[in-house]
Amino acid sequence: MLSYITRRVLLAIPVLIGIMVVVFILVRAIPGDPCTSLLGERATEEACEVFNEANGLNEPVWVQLGIYMKNVVTFDLGESIRFSRPVNQLLIERLPLTTELALSALALAVLVGIPMGVIAARRHNTLVDTGTMALANVGVSMPVFWLGLMLAYVFALVLKDTPFVLPPSGRLSAGLSSTPYYEVWGWQLQEGSFWSKFHEYVANHYIFNNFITGQWEVFWDAVRHMILPAVALATIPLSIIARITRSSLLEVMSKDYVRTARAKGVSEWTVVRSHAFRNALLPVVTIVGLQLGALLGGAVLTETVFNLGGVGRALFDAITGRDYAVVQGFTVIVAAGYVIVNLLVDLSYAYLDPRIRLE
Repeated sequence: MLSYITRRVLLAIPVLIGIMVVVFILVRAIPGDPCTSLLGERATEEACEVFNEANGLNEPVWVQLGIYMKNVVTFDLGESIRFSRPVNQLLIERLPLTTELALSALALAVLVGIPMGVIAARRHNTLVDTGTMALANVGVSMPVFWLGLMLAYVFALVLKDTPFVLPPSGRLSAGLSSTPYYEVWGWQLQEGSFWSKFHEYVANHYIFNNFITGQWEVFWDAVRHMILPAVALATIPLSIIARITRSSLLEVMSKDYVRTARAKGVSEWTVVRSHAFRNALLPVVTIVGLQLGALLGGAVLTETVFNLGGVGRALFDAITGRDYAVVQGFTVIVAAGYVIVNLLVDLSYAYLDPRIRLE
């Protein structure tokens, strides 16, 4: 197992390098430059020379690429041109929101999508199966930005005078703030140290932070703010998971050992739960892992619609503002997360199916 994990990690290194190079080239291929995007009408030739000199943009492209690679190896993702702040600090502030949103959406997609697929497979070729798959097709066809706007309109305006009203934007209501757990517990952290940054990053997960510290008013407010974005973001992966679960379970339930279990008089629920479901999980787990990676990197529309300051929104602003360091840094982190998720999916195969030997 250890050798397999080591081999996969080593193979991920050239993948990440390739991603960094491709992103580096694509960002610089976009028409325009950071100076004119940031300075606007004040972007005279002299001002741009000073700007490029201060931000290292007057160096040859290969020199800039070499500096960027060296900085990534030392976990220094550079400084944002737009905000004049380290990209590492922006990640500490922005990544927790996107992580919470992606995990919430994935949890909703799994908890609803898998039962939908199981029900459709058990009632194959019935009205229940047809209706379930029709809903899945509708869900996978709805654009996230349209669904987000419709959810905000219904739950914030139409239902505003009912107990079902939900906030349409933001992360917390006005007047509320999340106190980090290390402050609640009186921990003394060395400012600027690695552990200080780590605890700051963890504490920026508002739902987790306020749950473990018992700040229930802030906790429930954060949960309410997360419901609509999570539902909008979960719709497409939920539909995909339901369809994959149905097709995989139908294939497994046609196997000889399932027919043998039925011939022995085993109840249908036991056949599905003990004989078919676990063997049908491999493609489902694969698609769940892929969807989590896609959610981490593709939340830009959801974050824009619901005015959330996560990685997706920051990437959109960085691309339009030609903020090279932010685009490169955030992309590397998302790509690394994608690689880790796929590694965990591969490791889960050996647990789900003992016939698979990773070594």
